[in-house]
Amino acid sequence: MKFDLSLYLVLDPVMCGGFDAAIRLTQQVLDAGVTTLQLRAPQWKKRDWLHLSYRIMPLCCDANVAYLINDHIDIALACDADGVHLGQGDLPLAVARQLLGPDKILGLSISQLQHLQGEDCLLADYLGVGPVFPTGTKQDADPAIGLAQFRDWRKQVEQPVVAIGGIGLPETADIIRAGADGIAVVSAICAASDPAAASRTLGQRIQEARA
Repeated sequence: MKFDLSLYLVLDPVMCGGFDAAIRLTQQVLDAGVTTLQLRAPQWKKRDWLHLSYRIMPLCCDANVAYLINDHIDIALACDADGVHLGQGDLPLAVARQLLGPDKILGLSISQLQHLQGEDCLLADYLGVGPVFPTGTKQDADPAIGLAQFRDWRKQVEQPVVAIGGIGLPETADIIRAGADGIAVVSAICAASDPAAASRTLGQRIQEARA
């Protein structure tokens, strides 16, 4: 399994249109260049997370794309996901590592300066930093940090960093040039009229910004 943060989709199955629509979208965007996929379904019961994981994990495996679970370590263990992405209020990363083992991916959300000094930050395999811009996708998100602050925080950590929060095509190049290893998007793909085309265009913009 290749771990590439370049185009990181946070899959919201409700925004996609439901269970079957999420499966169809997953296949389309994996073929179009999504490089990491995280399932985040806050409105769903855990059993539904698991059933959907059983359907889309093989797609990610075939595409050599990492499949991560948001917050729920028990679901990640049950479906043998490639890792989890944890927030500041979730289990400590040291405990998560004990539960998941040495080979799983551990991501951590960073939304305040103080988070950069925490022990969890040192234990994470990668950091999800943001929201960089205002976002309506996550109702309890912290205030947007802005591009300048993102650039400053990026310089303070050694791990790979994926930027998240209010990112679409117009913001992509600036985020990559500010030091992000990738962009994490939800609505830019899940709510797109053509998710595959949106994925290809975002991927092209990332490559252009790196060049």
